[in-house]
Amino acid sequence: MDVATSGRTAAPNLNAFDHHFESSIEVKAACAAVFDHLDDFNQFGEHMTRSSWMMAGSAMRYEFDEARGRATGAAVRLLGSVLGIRLEIEERVTERAPPYRKSWETVGQPRMIVVKSYRMGFELTQRDDWTHLRVFIDYAMPDRSFSRVLGRLLGSVYARWCVASIVNGAALRFGA
Repeated sequence: MDVATSGRTAAPNLNAFDHHFESSIEVKAACAAVFDHLDDFNQFGEHMTRSSWMMAGSAMRYEFDEARGRATGAAVRLLGSVLGIRLEIEERVTERAPPYRKSWETVGQPRMIVVKSYRMGFELTQRDDWTHLRVFIDYAMPDRSFSRVLGRLLGSVYARWCVASIVNGAALRFGA
C-alpha cells in the first residue's frame, strides 16, 4: 500500500473543505471491475453499514433514489444514530466518469458529529494488469461548540478510518 498523505488544503468550493486525506493502493484487477465494485455505495460504504468501534457500535443504512448513486446528480442518504444522536446525511454524485473516477458531496445541513460536510471520491488508473486506486475525502470541521471539540479530536481519525476501510476493502476484494 502506498503511503497515505494528509494535510490541510484549500479546495475551491463554497463548502470550504479545508482538510484532506487520501490513500492509494495497486489492486490486481481491471479498472472497469474496480469501478463497478466501488460504484455501488453498498460496497464502497460498507464500513458505515457495519457495527464498528468508530461508529460506537452503531451502523448506518443507505437510501437511494432511482439512480442508486450511479449517475451524476443522483441522491444518496445515510441514516442512523450514534450514542443516541440521530445522524442524517444527504449526498449528491457530482462526477461520474466510468471506469476512471467518481465523486460526491454532502448537500444541505447534514446531521453529523465529527465533520460538518465533505466531498469524497475515488480515481482509477490502469497499469498493465493492475489498477491504481486513490480514495480521498475533503472535509470541513463542525462549527457548533460540542461538535467542534469532537471534530478537532476525532475528525482526522474518522477521515483516516473511512478512507482506510475503503482501500482495505478493495485490497481484500481484488488482491493488492
